Amino acid sequence: MGTETSYLGLRLLHPFVAGASPFGHHVDTIRRLEDAGIAAVVLHSLFEEQITAAWRGRLRHLLRQGRFAPPPAVWPPLEEYPLSPDGYADHIRRAKEAVHIPVIGSLNGTSSESWLTFARVIEQAGADALELNLYQVVPDLDTAAEAVEDRFIGIVREVKRLLRIPVAVKTLPFFTSFGHLARRFDEAGADGLVLFNRFYQTDIDITEMRVAPHVELSRPDELLLRLHWLAILYGRVRPSLAVTGGINKPEDGIKAILSGADVVQMVSALLRYGSKHIGVMRQGLEDWMERHEMGSVDEMRGEASLARVVDPAALERAGYIRTLHSWGRES
Repeated sequence: MGTETSYLGLRLLHPFVAGASPFGHHVDTIRRLEDAGIAAVVLHSLFEEQITAAWRGRLRHLLRQGRFAPPPAVWPPLEEYPLSPDGYADHIRRAKEAVHIPVIGSLNGTSSESWLTFARVIEQAGADALELNLYQVVPDLDTAAEAVEDRFIGIVREVKRLLRIPVAVKTLPFFTSFGHLARRFDEAGADGLVLFNRFYQTDIDITEMRVAPHVELSRPDELLLRLHWLAILYGRVRPSLAVTGGINKPEDGIKAILSGADVVQMVSALLRYGSKHIGVMRQGLEDWMERHEMGSVDEMRGEASLARVVDPAALERAGYIRTLHSWGRES
């Protein structure tokens, strides 16, 4: 059986990759992931706000009022971030010296400002690729959807103009026509699409009367949205496809590959079970391939996609109606 796969032009021993997480904060933990058999690692993100604050001595302009709207001090102080911009570049160099697996840098931002030039620093530090994390929830009621998409496309074009290494785009799924946006990312030169960034939502503490941000690890039910779009995009766009979010068991990774994923990014599963879970995922994949007489990951990829469907829209509609009609019959 051949578990090898390609992602962003990088040949990997298998599809399981460590997504951006605290595992990327230290060279020792990156080395531990390699020892456990991970195929590649995406470092934690360096934020646009970190870079602009380090260069200009200030964050973006922020004016807030009201009981639940804290002042600009709500932004984490620079010393709370794992690494400064300069430290991030040095971290990449040290990681590349310590491990043999691909090391992918990550930038997180929303504007086409000068912070994008830091992508060159990441490339020069030796990163094998760059993941652009475009996370933004737009509270401005006057901003049209097309303006948001145009800004993201402009960021991708600018980074591709600056870099020679491959660039993957990680974004939210909440666009009116994500398939069209995916094609625009393709045309802008993106080498990969990462499906999807999780939608982080803050809670309200009614005792302390404040906004209460917290992070919960992803759940398996979050995978279904990602499988849906993998199946739609497979074979219809040029960039590599990665899945992130909802990956917990070997079955989840198998479903993602069948839907069209080139790689499966793991974060929550590694935080829950530790680096030993990489071996569980790999063994589960190999066992399934043997039972189903699949000679390679390339052979199984996309078998559950819509690539061979004549009318995908009709199939989508039929699936929607059949899902509604399934209630009661399964009990």
